[in-house]
Amino acid sequence: MTKIVICGACGKMGRFINDVIKGRDDCEAIAGIDKFGEAYDSFPVVKSAAELTEKPDVIIDFSHPSALDELLTYALTNGVPLVLATTGYSEEELSKINKAAEQVPVFFTFNMTLGINLLAELAMKAAKVLGGQYDIEIIEKHHNQKLDAPSGTAIMLADAVNSALDTKCEYVYDRHSVRAKRTKNEIGMHSIRGGTIVGEHEILFAGRDEVISLKHEAHSKQVFAVGAVNAAVFLRSKQAGLYNMSDLLAEI
Repeated sequence: MTKIVICGACGKMGRFINDVIKGRDDCEAIAGIDKFGEAYDSFPVVKSAAELTEKPDVIIDFSHPSALDELLTYALTNGVPLVLATTGYSEEELSKINKAAEQVPVFFTFNMTLGINLLAELAMKAAKVLGGQYDIEIIEKHHNQKLDAPSGTAIMLADAVNSALDTKCEYVYDRHSVRAKRTKNEIGMHSIRGGTIVGEHEILFAGRDEVISLKHEAHSKQVFAVGAVNAAVFLRSKQAGLYNMSDLLAEI
């Protein structure tokens, strides 16, 4: 039985994660962390990780980048694995995550869904086949409350495509600021924010007289919760290191 603490327990994703855990028999939520919430289930909700009265097997964080330092301190002090499902981390924060993974197991990916990770694999294959003959553009759509742009998932997809190309591409986020023809060595990134869109990501390979499109749509945040709980159960028995969805899928 994997004992899980949910950071951001009272938010929408925290509640989704709790629902997923309650539907499984291989894990349980023993506590929540939320600065702005109160207990809503049988487990206690505390304001900070330092207030936890029972050591968990894993902490799942679906809160905000500002919680990272506190979580890393607790994890490193107590030897607790972390599933980091929050997006919007700075380069400095990503560096801290990588350093912490030298001492404790850390599961980090920009997107917790199986579908997106399959999309990344397909995009890498397409990039290897199409090479520099096609222009590559990535379009991502999210709800109007999302703070970061482009999304972490869009960057993950761009990195996957870029890793498959011999000539590394530059990411172009703001095309209207430069009046010039598109170069071959670039990947365009476009962000759309509106309504309650959960998450849509599309990769366009635009060539001469044809366009190839690879696309993923998330219709519910439940898919992210399922992935995060799978990651937590997977991470419990692992040694220190940085893990992602590819590692989890390799064991399925």
